[in-house]
Amino acid sequence: MKININAGDITQLTAAWEQAPELVEQELSAATLEAEMLLEREIKEDTPVGATAALRESIHSEAPRTLANTVIGVVGTASMHALPVELGTRPHFPPIEPLIDWVQAKLDIRDEEQAEGVALSIARKIAVRGTLGVGMFHRNFRQLQPQIDAMYERARGRIAEGLLHV
Repeated sequence: MKININAGDITQLTAAWEQAPELVEQELSAATLEAEMLLEREIKEDTPVGATAALRESIHSEAPRTLANTVIGVVGTASMHALPVELGTRPHFPPIEPLIDWVQAKLDIRDEEQAEGVALSIARKIAVRGTLGVGMFHRNFRQLQPQIDAMYERARGRIAEGLLHV
């Protein structure tokens, strides 16, 4: 999922970038880093913990990068499990082994045969209904959008203030 954040009037920002590129890059990078840290924290808090916390622990932000007068920030995960958790799934018969691990960890069923039976029951239900998405990425971005917009508005103010001294 790619999300663009407009840092305000692009014409003014482009002119500022030409006049004081270091200032603009510094302020936009700082705002991007602040937004990434906020998003990462909130997304991790809303990411479910299954048998392990591997999905939650895989979510990370990258240092902001600048490409062609654009500051790019990323909060994401390389986990293949993230997309089905985020969006949910259509009905399908899932692999049993991860479900057995989940049953043992979450339901504290230690007997292997009993855990397998419960896991099979869960798999059959998923085969009929699919799974609901948690939406930890898109829901948090939508909820935090006003705060993120304010971060970039403050950066624009610092850029405008800095241009007075250039």
